[in-house]
Amino acid sequence: MNPMKVYSRRCFLQGTLGMAPGLCLTGCGSPTSEPHGSGTSPKQAEPSPTSRTKRVDQALTLAARYLIGQQLADGAWRSELKGPFKDGGSLTPLAVHALHVSPPNEAVLAAGSKGADYLAAMVQPDGTIDPGPFGLSYPVYTAALSVLTLSETAQARHRRARDAWLSYLRARQLTEDLGWRPADKPYGGWGFCSRLPRKPAPDEFGPPLLESNLSATTFALAAMRAAGCDAADPAFRKALVFIKRCQNYGDNAEDLDPRWDDGGFFFIYDDPVRNKAGVLGKDATGRDRFHSYGSTTADGLRALLASGLPRDDARVLAARRWLETNFDAQSHPGTYALNRKRDQEAVYYYYSWSMAQALKSLGVVELRTKTATIRWAEALVDELLRRQEKDGSWINASEQVREDDPLVATPLAMAALATCRSRFTDETNSSP
Repeated sequence: MNPMKVYSRRCFLQGTLGMAPGLCLTGCGSPTSEPHGSGTSPKQAEPSPTSRTKRVDQALTLAARYLIGQQLADGAWRSELKGPFKDGGSLTPLAVHALHVSPPNEAVLAAGSKGADYLAAMVQPDGTIDPGPFGLSYPVYTAALSVLTLSETAQARHRRARDAWLSYLRARQLTEDLGWRPADKPYGGWGFCSRLPRKPAPDEFGPPLLESNLSATTFALAAMRAAGCDAADPAFRKALVFIKRCQNYGDNAEDLDPRWDDGGFFFIYDDPVRNKAGVLGKDATGRDRFHSYGSTTADGLRALLASGLPRDDARVLAARRWLETNFDAQSHPGTYALNRKRDQEAVYYYYSWSMAQALKSLGVVELRTKTATIRWAEALVDELLRRQEKDGSWINASEQVREDDPLVATPLAMAALATCRSRFTDETNSSP
């Protein structure tokens, strides 16, 4: 099979998927581009889709070379900076996926295959997962990304391992099987708990991070879709119960209040710390309401669609309006509480990745923001290219969410670029 044809198909499929601006050096960006925040660049002719596609391919090739240089002898990627990412399972599937969406060459294909073999080898003969001597730091992320990676056509030999990871992922949904009921706030979602998230007895303390959150839930649903799970699977319906709890919106139009119900999403119910944008205020019922922000709203829209809601559903339309109105290629959007401003740019690369997937899934080409009409894919590409380091990596100046580790930021930026590239490909192929 021609590897370039495989790459074109891969890019086309990027819309099916579900981790800030800072003092970054320019790399593959235009040599005439200005540093971020330094003012307006001289007016230049708009690059053609073909020109941008070539620049994206160059950037991805350079980034892939960086990632390959960081791969260890056993096929895994492990962080040298962040303790939770030293387990091998946290970063390896993300890196393998990033290589998969890069222009293929012998080194890229070999490294991706070796990384996939590492993930498959964690599956034991009886179908259980061996998490290693210290366990997995983020078992849901690892499982979801492993399912996504091993579902790719190039990894067809690992279907048994993919299905084992899928079973592992399914077992961690907070549903009746683990003692949860629809009235429980975590019901239907997935979270960060390192143990099986069983509902504790009334007189029992639960393990840390037991509750569901929107990010883990979106990853899990995207993985199930990538594995071809039936749309009628009850897991999607149950997940929707939790997803709705994270949206500033309601099912009864008469009860909507524009002060609170802007259609955007937040990370988790009842948590002013982990909701990065902070508390907006208390509504008429005395309930804390949280600011909507970009990364969570992109996740939320993707989760609504993955759960089976159509594009014209009121909740989907409300989330879409928020994303279109607030889109910003240069900064992570949202109204942040003053004491939370330092957190705003900490998830820039995660935001770029999830936003690209959300807009691609909607088939959107142009956005009408508060100030302009923007072709989102072009805007994101130009900004991401400008931020690339000379060695091919990306790095966030903010350390709050670990994107200051290039092994976190780089695969996210690569996947975002590939999704944008597929937008150009779709547009070119649909032209008369």
